[in-house]
Amino acid sequence: MSNISPHAIIEDGAIIGQDVEIGPFCFISSQTTIGDGTTIAQNTCIYGKTTIGKNNTIFSHAVIGSIPQDLKFNGEDVELIIGDNNTIREFTLFNPGTKGGGSKTIIGNHNLFMGYVHLGHDVIIGNHCIFANAATLAGHVEVGDYAVVGGMTPIHQFVHIGDYAMVGGASALAQDVPPFCMAEGNRASLRGLNLTGLRRNLERDDINALKSAYRDLFESGQPLKDTASRLLEETTNHYVNDLCDFVLKTKRGIPYERKGL
Repeated sequence: MSNISPHAIIEDGAIIGQDVEIGPFCFISSQTTIGDGTTIAQNTCIYGKTTIGKNNTIFSHAVIGSIPQDLKFNGEDVELIIGDNNTIREFTLFNPGTKGGGSKTIIGNHNLFMGYVHLGHDVIIGNHCIFANAATLAGHVEVGDYAVVGGMTPIHQFVHIGDYAMVGGASALAQDVPPFCMAEGNRASLRGLNLTGLRRNLERDDINALKSAYRDLFESGQPLKDTASRLLEETTNHYVNDLCDFVLKTKRGIPYERKGL
């Protein structure tokens, strides 16, 4: 049975699942769908065409689904999709997509968004990610699974962050961070592998294979994409394959210190 405060404003047409809690002074738009077991604390506003999955916890004063902060937006039919089991803390701001970016902002499952995190239009987030306080993602940013972004870190539009990557707090990221890597600084550059995260999730042999590939790619002084192509032909490790494939497909480039220059 749902527990909805009589002081909440829920427009006709909103779809509310079972065992949903909605606190006082919330606003829920007519195009909103809220899955079973989700909790929405007081003073939260959910706008537009927003779909929220099951068992999410949304804390007070979150603003979810308000129109994109994009001057080109002209009232098109756009959407925000949030998966299951996410924790969305106070004063977060999530925008839907834009026509030019596919019209959807998509968030996966089991993510933690700490206070004041902003997700811009057309952002795509994977699963099991952590975004610390005031991390700010511009439009079209894509983040894989198990990634971590430190607090007070802005991320430039169209940047891609790979699986198991970490971006240190108070950084400013303008280029792509490959999977399994750690970047830090203003402007952020690679500092090595995200070994703490890898040791929680990968076997020792896989980590050793990634260490060797990282040295070849970013510390040998050889042409980056040539090295990635060679490793793809030689490797039998699928994590190394993922790393090299990311390097070959990057559009914004990868921030690392070029040896011998």
